[in-house]
Amino acid sequence: MFDSILVPTDGRGDMARVAERALALAECGDGCIHALYVVDEAAYSAVPEDARDRVRETLAADGEDATRAIAERAHEADIDVEREIRWGDPAVAIVAYAVENDVDMIAMGTRGKTGFERYLLGSVAEKVVHVSPVPVLTVRIGDREDELSELLGA
Repeated sequence: MFDSILVPTDGRGDMARVAERALALAECGDGCIHALYVVDEAAYSAVPEDARDRVRETLAADGEDATRAIAERAHEADIDVEREIRWGDPAVAIVAYAVENDVDMIAMGTRGKTGFERYLLGSVAEKVVHVSPVPVLTVRIGDREDELSELLGA
């Protein structure tokens, strides 16, 4: 079914929910996981020139940690894993990686931002969903319980 699943990660702890679902799908089809961390170059360009090397090293280390966390979970489940860190626009880099590596599906988290916050920040997941040539599984992460209680009026 899905032989190759891309899991873009930002390294936050709630990405574990995304990894769990991707790993479950990979296990069903004896698949492979691709863990990808993308450093947003637009945000990085605002860093003062004299601090760029230090910030670049820190961001690369964050990417190593984030992809390692997914790789460790994959290894525990006896699933093959590839890891990569890229620099650029996150949505573009995610879709480009998927195409270049012939992945069957992208599994990514979404925080469900709405309204003005979404307008200002945009949504990487939304952009990927709109342009991806492969299926995209979005997994709600963040404060689900608070939002569910608010929705249900509890």
